[in-house]
Amino acid sequence: MADTLSSAPPANPIQRLLTIMARLRDPAGGCPWDLKQTFRSIAPYTIEEAYEVADAIERGDMEDLRQELGDLLLQVVFHARMAEEDGLFDFAGVAEAIADKMTRRHPHVFADDNRPQSWEAHKAAERAAKAQKDKKNNNPPSVLDDITVALPALSRALTLQRRAARVGFDWLTLEPVVAKIEEELGEVRHEITTSGAPERLEDELGDLFFAVANLARHLDIDAETALRRANTKFERRFRQIESNLAAQGRALTDASLDEMETAWRAVKATED
Repeated sequence: MADTLSSAPPANPIQRLLTIMARLRDPAGGCPWDLKQTFRSIAPYTIEEAYEVADAIERGDMEDLRQELGDLLLQVVFHARMAEEDGLFDFAGVAEAIADKMTRRHPHVFADDNRPQSWEAHKAAERAAKAQKDKKNNNPPSVLDDITVALPALSRALTLQRRAARVGFDWLTLEPVVAKIEEELGEVRHEITTSGAPERLEDELGDLFFAVANLARHLDIDAETALRRANTKFERRFRQIESNLAAQGRALTDASLDEMETAWRAVKATED
């Protein structure tokens, strides 16, 4: 590693980034914060950076997107560097693995034979290979295999639903999907009115969220995007209420709930 660290900065931007990360992780003179990180401690930052990328896309800020993609790439480089230090794999191995996977899943583009083959067919084959590995480890196979528990809850709910739908576990029309939401909402109301235990109320609320996510899937609406836009809308309207009150020399704490509700409706009316 010493030769790499002492050499002039490489002209290749990727190699330059790899060299920077190696310097940061160098026990002799590296960054104390970077040195103490582990796969587990870095994982939350990796997830956060992926959301920052999505946010930049949602806002249509392409310069910010460039920056955020760089931050996300840094996370990949960081994980790869730690793995290399442990003798597991390196960044080249990561790049090679995904390149192999993409060419394998697109034989109609990269192979001599031009017959189109389904992406899902290749993923199914990969899951089958994983199932064989799980079988050796005494893990019973499932169509839900390889859906990581680390996904955000909403994304994982949709992924579970899509995977189950592939084998026919799905409603064919919207009516029962909506009916399920009404059923779950009724169960939430029941727990509220009967002063149910907190864990029961949490359980029923979870079922309600899952059912609403299912409706979004059936409507071919990206639930994450819909909720993100609802968050943005709420923030925009709330900030406008604050601004309107400030123009009157007042703060939110000076207004009653009824006044804030009236102000909210007024702001909403300007957008409708």
